Amino acid sequence: MADARFYRKALEDVGRGVFAWMQPDGSWGYSNAGLITDGDECLLVDTLFDLALTREMLAAMRDATPAARLIDALVNTHANGDHTFGNQLVKEARIIASRSSAEEMEEVTPAVLAGMMHMADQMGSAGDYLKRIFGAFTFDGIDSTLPTHTFEGEMTHTVGDKPIQLIEVGPAHTRGDVIVHDPVDGVVFTGDILFIDGTPLMWEGPVENWIRACDRIIELEPKVIVPGHGPLTDVAGVRGVQRYLAFIRDESRVRFDAGLSAEEAIRDIALDDFSSWLDSERIVINVHTLYREFGSKEPTPDLPSLFSLMSELA
Repeated sequence: MADARFYRKALEDVGRGVFAWMQPDGSWGYSNAGLITDGDECLLVDTLFDLALTREMLAAMRDATPAARLIDALVNTHANGDHTFGNQLVKEARIIASRSSAEEMEEVTPAVLAGMMHMADQMGSAGDYLKRIFGAFTFDGIDSTLPTHTFEGEMTHTVGDKPIQLIEVGPAHTRGDVIVHDPVDGVVFTGDILFIDGTPLMWEGPVENWIRACDRIIELEPKVIVPGHGPLTDVAGVRGVQRYLAFIRDESRVRFDAGLSAEEAIRDIALDDFSSWLDSERIVINVHTLYREFGSKEPTPDLPSLFSLMSELA
């Protein structure tokens, strides 16, 4: 379940030199990050969507612990900009990501998103939606800063005497999702494998990989779970995400088998218990991704069309 006690914009000390940077309300772009320390060494887990947000986070970390005065290493849990666009502010660090994430980061750069925002006024309802979800962020002037070290599967990165496990669980949300497990302190940073009290966003799939990724988190038996978006959570929160994924998979499959188009399925599915989750209009992306997985021959709409439909549903 979500732990609202720790859901404010702040650096939360979750114990034994581990910190979580929390960003309500957890909607588009408002991601969480973290810091694992031991002695004078540290590992930063993700940066934020723009430079101002990342500077604010790094200043709070430096105030909290001397170990953060020099970031030794950074792991990007996946390629999305709200977890990577601040990388240039710690470019002296060893930047680690899965190989698939590093490749994806080369495709969707800060300049790409800045260009989209400059064109938003000419994009109709899709542009209006883009301005609503991304208008608070500044993408101009961000240098694309890519990983310096990549891996596949699993690797261990040592912070002082702490062996930190980096576990690739993607493709799921994106092509190369990674969770970060600190077994000494019982903490898992999940990246966007977990959206708590918000609708998961399935850019990549397959859905079964994502469900298995949730199982992997549960198997680690963490004391504290820091999601990519939303408040701190526990195993109950992980199972809630699994329930949504299974629900949207099954509801989409019924309609695919009945011959409905993806858009018809999107409009027909009643979200029931999940309708109150933040950004429920992400069903648009999720159903289209599932339809591709099911073998649909209909072309996936371009991003402006997807954002336009999300705008309508929102």
